[in-house]
Amino acid sequence: MKPMPTPLLSQPRVQRVLYPSLVAVVLVALWQALVVGMELPPYLIPSPLLTMQTLVGDWPTLFASLMITMKITALSFIVAVVVGVLISFLFVQSRLIETALFPYAVLLQVTPIVAIAPLIIIWVKQPTASLVVCATLVALFPIISNTTLGLRSVDPDLQAYFKMNRASRLQTLWRLRIPSALPYFFGGLRISSGLALIGAVVAEFVAGTGGTNTGLAYQILMAGYQLDIPRMFAALLLISLAGVFLFVLMAWLTKLALGSWHASEIAQD
Repeated sequence: MKPMPTPLLSQPRVQRVLYPSLVAVVLVALWQALVVGMELPPYLIPSPLLTMQTLVGDWPTLFASLMITMKITALSFIVAVVVGVLISFLFVQSRLIETALFPYAVLLQVTPIVAIAPLIIIWVKQPTASLVVCATLVALFPIISNTTLGLRSVDPDLQAYFKMNRASRLQTLWRLRIPSALPYFFGGLRISSGLALIGAVVAEFVAGTGGTNTGLAYQILMAGYQLDIPRMFAALLLISLAGVFLFVLMAWLTKLALGSWHASEIAQD
């Protein structure tokens, strides 16, 4: 006897999209109703309808700024991944190295970027490079922390088996430690991608650069100075959607890499 097909609304993939969408619709409808019912002026809180109209009307300018912000985010994220993975590989080679250097990685994480961004902008003359450095410092620690933890989280029995077969340090790293670290690494990617976007926006705020090649942070600053609150909300909406896109992209990469063999992804189906 053939099993009954699962109803469409009961499928996990559909529920992961449907339920958040329903919550979003309810929140937007409530926002619109409160603004209209309380007759709130647009310079305090614009309605969702006015925000979308502003987004459509100012789309060329806002989209160009979004591309600048995403460029800085992508560059800083790539640099953070490369540097973070290399540092993690260095840490697992020796406990002494990790003990000596890991506190400085923590120091970078707990130091507010707004405190050191002005110095970086002064030291690094090229505007884009200075913003990338600031955003990289924000996004670096999750890669280092998660990848190092993953490289250390090796099954002791498998590690003993590799030693028994006289596997070299490189073979152990490539065939045992790296596969064991992949779930932790991709977890770090999800966190780091969002932090890279936050770092890029914060760096743009601190830099306060103007002109044609400006990111969304500059558009928010200008909208605040001009009390153009609907445009500010439209820029904030783009930043939020960019963050959601980055998270979904990292989740898709995780599924692509781990979906066929790791329990954390197989259990979701």
